[in-house]
Amino acid sequence: MDWSLYRCSRVGHITYATDEPHLREHVHCSTASTELWQCLRCGTYVTGDPHGTGPSADAPAIRRGKQIRGDLILKLFAIERGIRVIIFGAVAYGIWRFASSQRSIAQAIKKELPIVQSLFSQLGFTVNHSLLDRLHGLLHVSTSNLHLIALGIAGLAVVSAIEAFALWQAKRWGEYFAMIVTSLGLPFEVYELTKAVTATKAALFVLNLLLVFYLVYSRRLFGARGGKAAYEARLRADSVLDEAEKIAAAIRAAAGLAQPSGAAGVSGSAGGAGPASSGATVPMATGSAATQPGSSPSRHPDAP
Repeated sequence: MDWSLYRCSRVGHITYATDEPHLREHVHCSTASTELWQCLRCGTYVTGDPHGTGPSADAPAIRRGKQIRGDLILKLFAIERGIRVIIFGAVAYGIWRFASSQRSIAQAIKKELPIVQSLFSQLGFTVNHSLLDRLHGLLHVSTSNLHLIALGIAGLAVVSAIEAFALWQAKRWGEYFAMIVTSLGLPFEVYELTKAVTATKAALFVLNLLLVFYLVYSRRLFGARGGKAAYEARLRADSVLDEAEKIAAAIRAAAGLAQPSGAAGVSGSAGGAGPASSGATVPMATGSAATQPGSSPSRHPDAP
């Protein structure tokens, strides 16, 4: 799948007119009716004026190919963080509402609890005393403590929302933020796993561990694999302008190799002019020039 073309089909093309003539001629062409500029992302020539102009060093760094695929992977992590926002927000709201009406709920439970126990006994179920103890303990938690718990969980929802936004935008500051926040939570997840291993805890731990590893390795955070300089160099190396620069350099190199060959032909022709000045006929001089590799009779000084 062409990820660059897929991205352009969703958000549009990006064109840029460089000030350097040797690069401009490779990213620009014209027809009888319009001008075409090469897209910096997918390489397709599109009509219309360029979106920007200036030196090639000031051209925007556009993600292409694998970089776009990497952004989609970060979006999957962002969706997971968005789900956490909903869950944390709902829990915080529920605890806050419970704290506000704790007394009425406690009175209702004390009134209805014997009826519920009797009903479960008739159905053949026994309500666990440990469950009742936890319920009573929750009812006796002060309102202020419940409000603090609700605020703490709401804070987790806010942090998860920032992570989701940062990962969705694929900004470097967001990648650092998501990596640091996720790393700080790993020790607590390990501690929870030591107490009791559940499928949910293990899945969340593995998911967070994969996110940290992917951000550090793929995005080269904290100097990994060359750091930010290597990451930006990778972006530039995959750019359309860099490809145009390589083509222009190859053309200049080919022209440089052809120039010494032509110079040698001229030198050989000049050498052949010696016999002509001493009485040799012109055809002999022309013939000697023709024997020189890469020479042209039309460039011989004695040619008619």
